[in-house]
Amino acid sequence: MRRNIKRDVKRYSCHKGVALITVMLVVALAAILATQMTARLQLQLQRTANIEENQQAYWFAMGAEAFAKRILIMSFDGEDNVTHLGQFWAQGENSYPVDYGNITGEITDLQSCFNLNALRSTQSTSPTTATTATTATTGSGNLAVEALERLILAINIDNISEFEAKDMVDALTDWLDADDLVTNNGGAEDSEYSSKEYPYLPANNYLGSLNELRVVEHFTLNVIDKLKPYVCVIPNTNLHNINVNTIKAEHVELLTAVLDITQSVAEEIISGRGDEGYQDISDVFVSSELSQLTDEQKEQLVIDSEYFTLKTKTTFNNSYFFLSSIMKIENNNQINIISRTIGRD
Repeated sequence: MRRNIKRDVKRYSCHKGVALITVMLVVALAAILATQMTARLQLQLQRTANIEENQQAYWFAMGAEAFAKRILIMSFDGEDNVTHLGQFWAQGENSYPVDYGNITGEITDLQSCFNLNALRSTQSTSPTTATTATTATTGSGNLAVEALERLILAINIDNISEFEAKDMVDALTDWLDADDLVTNNGGAEDSEYSSKEYPYLPANNYLGSLNELRVVEHFTLNVIDKLKPYVCVIPNTNLHNINVNTIKAEHVELLTAVLDITQSVAEEIISGRGDEGYQDISDVFVSSELSQLTDEQKEQLVIDSEYFTLKTKTTFNNSYFFLSSIMKIENNNQINIISRTIGRD
């Protein structure tokens, strides 16, 4: 009898130990699941908060865009035919504090730089996409092509000779034109790009961004970085009208390249525009040094602009948003957004 009792006690103790271990395992598993659920919930809450903050930063940028439109309208009130750096829009970068964030924006004139899309000739543009933009040509070729070659040389890029500058311009011309014919020896079309380690094809259309130069033959990062202050991309147009009133004084090389003049003459043009710029384009060419210019060369310069870009950076709590908006002023002073790019340059 005693043996049976002892045997039962041992069995009960053994079952009790197994039950205790089972309970502890269940509790541990429940704790692990609860911890994982809590972590996932916190992650989901943080994601939701990040989305909300980013969305608010986006709407701040949309507000900056609407405000920029108003600034442009105010700037041209009474000066519809002249754009210059003395107007309200040309104040440089400005910051405005808002609740839990900040809005920073800067308006610049897209016609104060060289439009790379100007190299796409009107002959290569289909009737449905043809533009009324001016692309001046002479018997020696496209003036925009010649101007870009001179500009590359004028900004003194290391190890870039006259032949290399011409090759770059030829390659860009082929990238832009609608045909598959190679322009001169430095040009590049389907065969050159498709034979690369990672093959691709040329756009045969307008550039969408300066960053697109990275995939154009002969253009290196060093060349692109040096060119960036002087060139720009106006979407879907080969407009080649540079506003002499808004060219920065430190970018005088742009004027020397476009008109094929000396730097001293270009500096005289810049200094002669005054605080309110030239009011008549004929005033630009009054000096004797410019008397040899042809009408086609003179037509490259204008005193008013219709394309502007707004670069905006907004913050809300820990969220950042970058937006670049290209605006076009129509004849009725209506301002349209023709391009938006999200992210840093």
